[in-house]
Parts: sequence; C-alpha cells; structure tokens
Amino acid sequence: MFTGIVQGVAEIVAIHEAEEFRTHVVALPEALRHGLEPGASVAHNGVCLTVTRIEDERVSFDLMRETLRITNLGKLREGDQVNIERAARFGDEIGGHAMSGHVMAMAELVELDEAPHNRRLWFEVPPELGRFLFDKGYIGVDGISLTIGAVKQGDAGAAPRFCVDLIPETLQRTTLGDRAPGDWVNIEIDPQTQAVVETVERVLAGREQ
Repeated sequence: MFTGIVQGVAEIVAIHEAEEFRTHVVALPEALRHGLEPGASVAHNGVCLTVTRIEDERVSFDLMRETLRITNLGKLREGDQVNIERAARFGDEIGGHAMSGHVMAMAELVELDEAPHNRRLWFEVPPELGRFLFDKGYIGVDGISLTIGAVKQGDAGAAPRFCVDLIPETLQRTTLGDRAPGDWVNIEIDPQTQAVVETVERVLAGREQ
C-alpha cells in the first residue's frame, strides 16, 4: 500500500529494452535506499514496481507488457525523472490517502493556469473514468495524492475533465512542476470512491430488473 505522499524524485539512468518488456534503472539517493532489498515494492509515478537488483545507488525494476501499455513509464527515456514512494509500513503516518499502486489509465494535461502561489492543472481522462470523479474527491496523479478541485463531465462524446490545484511544495517536490500541456500522467482512482460508485450502480441495476 502507498499513501500518495511522494518522498523524492529519481532520475532514470539506464533502460534495457526487450520484446514487450523493459528494465529501467533509477539512481536512488541514500535516504530512499535505506533498508531497501530486492523484492521490495517502490512506486514510480504511482506504479507499484518490484526491486530486482541493487548496485550502490543504481536500483533496477522490471516493467511488463501491461505496465508499458497502461502507464506513462513506457514513454520515459534516460534522463527523465519519476516520483518515488516506498511502500507504507504499519504505524506510518497516512498523510494522503490509501493507494494500491495499480494505475487504471493515463490522462492528458490539457490546460495549465498559473497564479502567484499555486498552479491549476486540467486533465482529460478516458470516458469510463468520468463516473468516479467528484468535486473534492481524492485522486492519484503520477503517484501524488491530490484533491479534485472541479469536474467537467463531457457532453456529446467529449472526454471528462478534472482539475487539481498545486501548492509550491508539491511543485518543488514532484515532477508535476515540470509538466506542460500535452504531457500524460498516470491516474489511480480513489479505491473507496470506486467501491461506493460500483456498489450503487449494482444496486440500481438490480432494482431495474
């Protein structure tokens, strides 16, 4: 389990490609490597990956076909950076919201509004995720626990959109400070929201039968 509180940003220093498979290597600072062992779970842009090798600061992770298809990790190149969060432990403070590290889809950054002390980002999501978006609800964006500021449900086939407002701390500590329109981010819907929506849908469908 993860909390959506990014602990640092790491650079991808090597990528090894194979058929529908990729190993990428990140340079993890000492603070993020402490106690890390092969087999441990580490979130990269919100994607739960397993440590396969540790060589000093260079830590390797394998990416399977489905991960490359659904997430933005397959679009990254050497020199790019990813948001990093170690798996939560019992007793840790939950500063964000519970996240599984299982990304559901990608969303495109379509609009960016700058202000003196914050930034508003608008993302467009696949239509099937629109029913899980609510004002002031939780959402995971590239592994960051964020609160939805507003939602615009698509009309006449248009894709739904939502926005988040970022404070300077988030912009400084994560990769969202470097995002520009046209970039793609990983999306994880709040599991509790998903469970409630799908339960209500099943109940209503049962009543209509």
